[in-house]
Amino acid sequence: MLLTALIAGFTAGAGLIIAIGSQNAFVLRQGLLRNHVGAIVAITSLSDILLISAGVAGIGFIVTEWPSAIYLLQLGGAAFLAVYGLQAAYRAWSGSGALQASQSGAGASLKAAVLTCLAFTFLNPHVYLDTMVLLGSLSTHYPGAGQFVFAIGACFASIAWFVALGYGARLLRPVFNNPNAWRVLDAIIAVFMLTLSALMLIN
Repeated sequence: MLLTALIAGFTAGAGLIIAIGSQNAFVLRQGLLRNHVGAIVAITSLSDILLISAGVAGIGFIVTEWPSAIYLLQLGGAAFLAVYGLQAAYRAWSGSGALQASQSGAGASLKAAVLTCLAFTFLNPHVYLDTMVLLGSLSTHYPGAGQFVFAIGACFASIAWFVALGYGARLLRPVFNNPNAWRVLDAIIAVFMLTLSALMLIN
């Protein structure tokens, strides 16, 4: 029973976390730049652990009881994604992203990278619905110790994914030695972020 709960938690967590999202795009870019990767991986993983644990503990009902808070997060998240998307569009247009990459880890300060990562994580209302509400609800199918083990499985999925994404991105570095590859990546990120921003305002 406990093994089943662990596998279920890992599978459910992986299914939600690995889905393409603004946070993943940010972690991927930081990994390619080799810019504060350890800090970014730690923040994203620990944030998920915190939210998953809160959901399994039953705090997820707060999210559903405060729809106005979710609405404010949507507005803030939409604005943040729009700004970041426009910055990516500028990098794609000017080719400045490749210049950052050639600096071997130089670029945004640790403080700027951490604040940006926190914004991507906590200004996204879906992160609360996915981790606290959905995973919290799924965990109730495994009562007792099984619920705790389910949470461990989901947390492990988060850690494994962000470590693989952040540190595995360097395997793509040969591709991104070409400045045009950075322009394509930034163009994709720009379209993705601006689309997400619009969807947040519409939904």
